[in-house]
Parts: sequence; C-alpha cells; structure tokens
Amino acid sequence: MTVIVLTLAIVLGTMAGAMLYGHRKTRAQSMTEWAVGGRRFGVIIFWFLNAGEIYTTFAVLGISGFAWAYGAPAYLAFTSVSLSATIGYWLMPRIWEAGRKHDLVTQADFFAHHYKATWLGVVVGVSGIAALIVYVQIQIVALSLIVRLTLGPEVSPTLAAIIAAAVMLAFVYVAGLRSAAFAAAVKDVLMVLIVVGLCTTVASKVGASSMLDVYRLAQDTHPGIGSFPGMKPEAGLSTVWLMTAALNVALGNWILPHLFQLCFAAGSRTTIRRNAIWQPIYSLSYFFIILLGFGALLAGTQPEGGDTNAVLLQFVSDSYPAWAVGLFAGTACLLALVPGSVLLLTAGSIFSRNVVLPFRPGLSERATLLISRASMIVFAGIAVWLTLGGSRSLVEIGLSAYAAIGMLAPGVFLAFLWPKANAPGIFAGIVAGYVALLLPQAQELWNTILPEWDHGLVAMGVDAIVAVVACLLFGMRKPAVPAAA
Repeated sequence: MTVIVLTLAIVLGTMAGAMLYGHRKTRAQSMTEWAVGGRRFGVIIFWFLNAGEIYTTFAVLGISGFAWAYGAPAYLAFTSVSLSATIGYWLMPRIWEAGRKHDLVTQADFFAHHYKATWLGVVVGVSGIAALIVYVQIQIVALSLIVRLTLGPEVSPTLAAIIAAAVMLAFVYVAGLRSAAFAAAVKDVLMVLIVVGLCTTVASKVGASSMLDVYRLAQDTHPGIGSFPGMKPEAGLSTVWLMTAALNVALGNWILPHLFQLCFAAGSRTTIRRNAIWQPIYSLSYFFIILLGFGALLAGTQPEGGDTNAVLLQFVSDSYPAWAVGLFAGTACLLALVPGSVLLLTAGSIFSRNVVLPFRPGLSERATLLISRASMIVFAGIAVWLTLGGSRSLVEIGLSAYAAIGMLAPGVFLAFLWPKANAPGIFAGIVAGYVALLLPQAQELWNTILPEWDHGLVAMGVDAIVAVVACLLFGMRKPAVPAAA
C-alpha cells in the first residue's frame, strides 16, 4: 500500500502542477503554442526539457539493465551524450533560426519549406512518426513494468501497457509542451536525488566497502565485465560497435522529430548554445546508473523472465524498504511520462500539419489541433501493440529508433552545408537508406564486410552517398526552354 500511495502521489501531484503551469502561462489554443510553447523557452526551462529527453527510462532502467547483462557496453551512454551535445552546438541554432524565420512547427515543415516540396514533407512526416512510435514503445515498456511492480504481478502485461499509454496521453493532452517542461524539471531533480541516494547505500547491500569497491567486486566476480566486449563476447558489442553506435546516436539525436521541434521552442540562440555547453554534465550521472546495474548483478537480482529492463526495479524492490520503492517507482513513472508525452505530441503535430493538411488545406487551426490530439491515441495504441509483440532491451529498442530516424539526417545536414541539395536527391537517399537498413540481404552483407559495425550508421552512410550523387544528377537536369514563337 505504501508503494502505491507514494507512486500515485508523485505522479498525480506532478500532473496537477504541470497542467496548472501550462494553463497559467497561456492556454494552448494554437498549434504554435501547443507544439513549440510559443517559441519562448528560456535557459532554465529549455535545460530541463532537453535534459528530460536524456534522463529517461532508456538511461536509468535501460542502461542499468544493459550493465547487468553485458557490462562495459553500457559505457555507450557516456560517449553518445557528449558527442550529441558537440554536434548540437553547431546544428541546433541553425534549426532554431530556420524555424523562427519561416514560422516552422515540425521537422517535416523544415523539409517541405527548405526543399520547396510539400510531398517531401509528407514522406519525412510519415518516416518521423514511425521512428517516434518506436521510441514511445520504450516508455510504455518501462511504464508497464512500473505499473506491475506497483499494482502487483496479477496485472497482466497487456493491461499494464494499456494503463501506461492512457496515463501518458492524459499527461500531455491538456497543456502541450509546457506541461512536459514543468514535469521534466520535477522528475530530473527527484531522480538525481534518488539515484545518488541509492548509490550511497548500494555498497552495504552487496558487501562492498564503498561505491568504487562495487566496481572492484564486480570485476573480481565477473572477469572482463569492465572492458570490451564485456561479459558476452558472442553478442558482438566490441569497441568497434561502441564507436559506430555512439556516432550514429550523436548524428541522429537532433534529427529525432521531437528534439528538432524542441529547437523551435527555444527563445534565443544563446539559450541553445548554453544548453549544449553544459548538457554533457548529465552524462556523469551514468556512473551512478551503471553502478546500480553492477550492484544488482552482485546482489544476485533475477527479474522475472530475465528481463533486463526490470533489473533495477527488481533490485530496489528486493533490497530497499517500501517507502524507498514507492519514491523510486513514482519518479521512474515520470521518466517515462515526460519523454513519452513529448513524443506523442510531436507525432500528433506532424500528422496534422504534414500528412493531413497537404490533402486538406482548408482545415482551420482548431480542426488541426483536434486532429493532432486524436491521432495521438492511435499512435499510443500502435506503441502498445509493439510492446506486447516484442521482448528486446530498452537500449536495443532505442538504437532501432535512432537507426530509423538517421535516414533523415543527411537531408538535414546537407540543407545547411550544401546549396545544391534538392528534394529528389534527398528522397532517393532516404529510400536507399531504408533499403540498406531493413533489407535482410543488406543486413547479411554488412555483417560480412563490416562486422560489429552499427547497422544504423552504415545505412546512414549509404543514404548520404546516394543523396549526394542523386542531387548532382538531378541538379544537372535543366528545365526545357520553350521554343520561340
């Protein structure tokens, strides 16, 4: 009962505060206000909302479970955040400037406007929504695990996933991006305090003398855990995998439609650049998260069915009192709700503006907003279906999402780097990239000639090469000159 009460108190209290905050600032009556917060986010609110997209269930539950299962490959989290911020320092201000200058709301708006091709905006919109739904799956997987921990194993996985999706929809439905920004600040502060609190006591739970001693014990008990390829060499998670996966995540991070849209919400270029400078500090928190994964391994934690996603939840449940479990479960709910709600909001915005509106240009602002909100229900339902049909780790699902959205990366980078980039060439690159990523024969080829490389990065490279060549070819085609009368 203590666990349920504390979990509900944290979630419902944060939801109430988020909605009040969103309404107090301004009611979301337009797409611009609802989807990009009126383009007025300052340094603090932008920091927490962007950090909210880093400090998620992928980071806390996914990385700790990855450390428990594989060891050193969990270090991916350290490298990808810092590389992403480095690229973001250059890329984000350019995205922001384009959005403000041309009144853009979604990533697909950018493609349609820059390449002067509404049809390309539709293609990019559909691709972006697909990647977002995969990313929503991460949050629903995690949130359903927390639901079952809180309410008991008698709650079926199907019901838990449906409850998770319903809570996520309720979270964002009223106030849009501003509500998520408020909740991001609450959950970041709570989770940092809780993770540090757990880490200061984890040594006593596993027979170690200090936090650093936990690492020593893990190495002595499981030789090779702290170096590549980790505890399962057959998994192919080598240093080559680390470098290519980290680069793929970094190049694709700001291409994710919700983070692209977040750039539009910033109040100034300075806000974005300050955020990029200081955001890598968040990667230091992974020291504590990986520590907890190693602690769970030393404690002999065995989640139901060997589910790596549930390792940290099971460890806390087994080793700590009910009040600590309740605080952790409630805060972990926010880790899923905040990014999940932003993902759904972004998918809804793209669907109404870039998939429906091109075919129904006469839709009013109100109708567009209603379509956005209604479509979120459908997308959440698809994510629930994917959740019930798969059993991959949160890290693996996350890398799949980055691989999928990476096919749009060449189109974004070339837009700012190469004036000759054109819509047909970018489209050709996207098609080639998805073929290289999804075709089974292509997967076999990459495994043969580029063993242990992240397939997402390989497919992005194919995309970029084809896009450049196709842009050159299409650029050579000159319009026909009408014959003289």
